[in-house]
Amino acid sequence: MPPAVLDAGPLTAALTHIRLRRSNPDARRDLLDTVALHKTVMRLAPDNLGPHPRQTAGLLFRLEPGPAPTLIVQTTHPPLLHHLPDGYGTARVHDLSPILRLLTGGMTVRYRITANPITMQSHPTDPDKPRRRIALNGTDATAWWTRRAARAGLVIHTTDATIRAFHRRDPAGPCHSLIQFDGHATITDADQLRHTLTRGIGKAKAYGAGLLTLAPA
Repeated sequence: MPPAVLDAGPLTAALTHIRLRRSNPDARRDLLDTVALHKTVMRLAPDNLGPHPRQTAGLLFRLEPGPAPTLIVQTTHPPLLHHLPDGYGTARVHDLSPILRLLTGGMTVRYRITANPITMQSHPTDPDKPRRRIALNGTDATAWWTRRAARAGLVIHTTDATIRAFHRRDPAGPCHSLIQFDGHATITDADQLRHTLTRGIGKAKAYGAGLLTLAPA
């Protein structure tokens, strides 16, 4: 994997695009096992980050499937690409600092996020029991995203929703409902949006949810 060079200037966040090589056994494994993919992505973060390494590293990621699957990883430090398996893929790193500085209220953008839309539901007969996470679908999921976007400093104009698979080899392992939202929005609060972009949205961030990316409309 070639070394990646960041643009000059202080690093606020780095966005890394890794085009996976399907011929690589580690990459093939990760495409079929989201838990294994999480472990591989965490190699990009430094060691000794304390009890919450993903949060401390500001690490969020999204897998974009297709004939040439691409792993998009956001971190608040230069990613340690040399920690990835040999031959895993080819990577390009971009400094997000200039983009974050350009965000202003009233700007229209294209967005993409793979999210884990859920609601917490109380036990039907025993309110003392822990609440359950219920996955949302259809219009309920879209409404969830619209609300979360508003809290993040975006007003949504259009939304296309695509269900994304959560691959797992262990039936007893974690499983999350993932939906990709794409569309157009207008920035209402640039400061809040910058804060949200570096921290992610919703649950299941360790498993490929919560990374919001923007592009000019």
